[in-house]
Amino acid sequence: MWKNIFLFSVPLMLSQLLEVMFNLSDVAVVGKFADYKALGAVGSTTLLVSLFVGFLIGMGSGVNVQVALGLGARDKKNVEQTIHTSLILCFIVGMAACILCFVLARPVLTLMKTKEDLLEQAVLYLRIYALGLPGMAVYNFGNGVMSAGGDTRHPLVYLSIAGILNVLLNLFFVIVMHLAAAGVAIASVIAQYVSAVLIIANLLRREDECNLSVRKIRLHKDAAKSVLLIGLPTGIQNAIFAIANLFVQMGVNSFDTVMVSGNSAAANADTVIFNILNAFYTACASFIGQNRGAGKKERMKKSYFISLFYGAGVAALAGGVLLLSGRQFLSLFANNTEVIDAGMQRLRIMGFSFVMAPFMDCTIAASRGLGKSVVPTIIVVMGSCVFRVIWIYTVFAYFHTIPSLYLLYIFSWTITAIAEGIYFSIVYKKTVHRM
Repeated sequence: MWKNIFLFSVPLMLSQLLEVMFNLSDVAVVGKFADYKALGAVGSTTLLVSLFVGFLIGMGSGVNVQVALGLGARDKKNVEQTIHTSLILCFIVGMAACILCFVLARPVLTLMKTKEDLLEQAVLYLRIYALGLPGMAVYNFGNGVMSAGGDTRHPLVYLSIAGILNVLLNLFFVIVMHLAAAGVAIASVIAQYVSAVLIIANLLRREDECNLSVRKIRLHKDAAKSVLLIGLPTGIQNAIFAIANLFVQMGVNSFDTVMVSGNSAAANADTVIFNILNAFYTACASFIGQNRGAGKKERMKKSYFISLFYGAGVAALAGGVLLLSGRQFLSLFANNTEVIDAGMQRLRIMGFSFVMAPFMDCTIAASRGLGKSVVPTIIVVMGSCVFRVIWIYTVFAYFHTIPSLYLLYIFSWTITAIAEGIYFSIVYKKTVHRM
């Protein structure tokens, strides 16, 4: 299982990384070829982008768990209904996210106290980016289906093609067309739909259980309920993280524009590392789901511990690399020395904090693999999100320093991980007892 989980996770890890590269390449190109204000503008939208993207990834996770469960139980009818229902659900959610993101762009960015000299570019970027969310939803649907069936290579290939196209279009729209924030947003939208078309084309050609047939696309009540029971809480959980981090962004915005831009550059490390780690969480949920469907008790627990080991190990390694090479990383997104100095204030704290995140997130994924998603979401809301808001209005309000703001991450992850671990232990014992 050590080998299988690793081989399953690596292509998925690269796929997740390429997916966030859409936004990262936007930040890098405007930071290097426009100016630091364009960097700050695009960076100011990162949390809102994460809110909607996180929700769509959550829906994909719901699809993944239910398809994996059906495949493990060799229930072809359930797999077929889940796949054809999920395409409709994910597209509807993608359209809803598009409309909400477009409408709420200015009000939310204003509420976050986005700097006036960054606001207009930030609103424009976010509204254009929103148009690509339905395409992203369809891609995550396909990725969830294919990874549940053990195919993580094709999603990686398709996202690689879209990622390369995104970077080339970024450079064209910014350097040649001088469109700055708007240009990189347009490039992202085009790339999102390219990845969606490629993955749907693959599903239509498949001849295994993961085949997609146009004439079979319809809503099946039971399948929709099963996917939504996992996907919605997971999506809400991801979105709530982003909402809690909006309060963090408001704290950052209370400092000067240089600090805002430095934070925007440094926050890209979070995006990269969390999406790499998410591959192990998906592996955890998929392997537990398939083994639960097949009635293999011991392999369920082993799947969790192996995935947790990989996640914590990669997080520790990545954090160490950032502590040693943080300035080089930040130079990918900014030229200004003061901006890089500001970004290092975040990296010095986050570098040793990342290792705690898998103890929370992998345990949540394990509970999801057991079919439990609502209670883990409630625990996350209380332990990691509400706690952060309280921290901002108490500890940060008292000290009002950047370190006092960033330290909330490791404390919130630790508290939530303990609660999630207790819950998973209880649910696992009950699940094994019923098998």
